[in-house]
Amino acid sequence: MTTDDGQGQGPGAALVTIGAFARLSRLSAKALRRYDELGLLPPALVDPVNGYRYYDPAQVRAARLVAWLRRIGMPLARIREVIALDTGAAAAAIRAYWAQIEAETAARRDLAVFLIDQLSTEDVMTSVGTLGIRYAARTDTGAVRETNQDAAYAGARLLAVADGFGEGGAGASTAAIEALKPVAPGAVPAAELLNSLHDAAQRVALAVRDAVAESGAPEESGTTLTAMVWTGSQLGLVHIGDSRAYLLRGGELFRITHDHSLVQSMIDDGSLTEEEAFSHPQRAMLLKVLSGSGPYGSGPDLDVRDARPGDRYLLCSDGLSAVVDGDELARVLAAADGPGTAVRGLMELAAAAGAPDNVSCAVADVVEL
Repeated sequence: MTTDDGQGQGPGAALVTIGAFARLSRLSAKALRRYDELGLLPPALVDPVNGYRYYDPAQVRAARLVAWLRRIGMPLARIREVIALDTGAAAAAIRAYWAQIEAETAARRDLAVFLIDQLSTEDVMTSVGTLGIRYAARTDTGAVRETNQDAAYAGARLLAVADGFGEGGAGASTAAIEALKPVAPGAVPAAELLNSLHDAAQRVALAVRDAVAESGAPEESGTTLTAMVWTGSQLGLVHIGDSRAYLLRGGELFRITHDHSLVQSMIDDGSLTEEEAFSHPQRAMLLKVLSGSGPYGSGPDLDVRDARPGDRYLLCSDGLSAVVDGDELARVLAAADGPGTAVRGLMELAAAAGAPDNVSCAVADVVEL
């Protein structure tokens, strides 16, 4: 027979010993035993008498793929899913995983920049402003969907839009916003606001998970969330998914959130244009969301932004941003005489574009008290 370190011939002509397979796959026998223990790469045959492992040479591709995926840091549970897919689907799954990693890295980088800026400026950490906001919000089922899984809210301390999905989507979006309402910290230093947002994001994730569980819907149900907490001089941003936040300042419209979606990652790496993204078949694939199993990805992005008098903010679900381009959004936002007028104009734009999805938006103006 053979020893488990690869000497001798296996029990079948088509199978090879673990040592021979290690040479074929360029992995160590120790690594192969570990992958077997983890259930990632079981041998084709285990001798019932002596426990020696034998592999099919056709398993080489899977073995190398497991090793490569481990090197890029992919979790074991996700590797099991990827190696079971055909080539095209596996490539798409790896792209989605890496796009998620890049999105999370970008969010951490932005947070690091914010902290460096705060620690480098003595008076920013204790600034308290004398600004206020005027606001309006609206949500609509749209022209195609039978039910509305969106939720929108605008108040003196909070603006939020959430886009639910799955059987429990409506409850998830509502729960996400309700869990944020108690945050409203008032005028606080920026570092304190960031801590408040972090704690709030954890409560929101739990609220969404509980809402989905109580509805009896599958754990895959969930919601996006884009929200701003007003402190009197600053806005704390909580963002996960592909709902968006925009800032109209000085007549120019800036998008201040980054979509956590596969197509956005493809736009970022240059493999897809903005125009091509509108019709991409995987347009709805999100890399980070709040779901019944908790936050998918690393959780919401958190940020703190200084506000200026005259700023106008828009938060919206993709029922608006996916069918109305930025130029049209800017035109309506710039022309409106107040948040209420802006919201009505934006909803009319979505309706004129066919409103194929639920539509939600919240608009706030920063004003001097």
